[in-house]
Amino acid sequence: MRGILADIHMQPEVEQLVAAMQAGPLNEYWELRGLALYVLDEVRLSPDSTDLAIWTTCQAEGLVLVTNNRNEDSVDSLQAAIRTLNLPTLLPVFTIGNLNRLKKSRSYADRVVKRFLDYLLDIDSVRDTGRLYLP
Repeated sequence: MRGILADIHMQPEVEQLVAAMQAGPLNEYWELRGLALYVLDEVRLSPDSTDLAIWTTCQAEGLVLVTNNRNEDSVDSLQAAIRTLNLPTLLPVFTIGNLNRLKKSRSYADRVVKRFLDYLLDIDSVRDTGRLYLP
């Protein structure tokens, strides 16, 4: 894993989560792993890219996607991609369980950060899970 991709609808929130994870002693983890936060255009995607294109790019680039809750409304939806293409070696998608609460509650945001960091520290143990909800 080389970094995190912020879904187009989650960019400010993911930036805040990453900033919290990089604060204090946690920054050492980021620096040791050489992790970075990416946005769609940095990996040659656009806001109108399909969920399938975003998911396959994340897997090819070694990025975990952080998203709100994308639904399964087409054959190229995120959930359809996970269900049909997931393999034991692939990275999970992280979905924020409650975006409004993340924006309004510091304690909820802290739990999201802690849970997300726990997953990232042991990313190999959560490969093949498809999607994980935060917190």
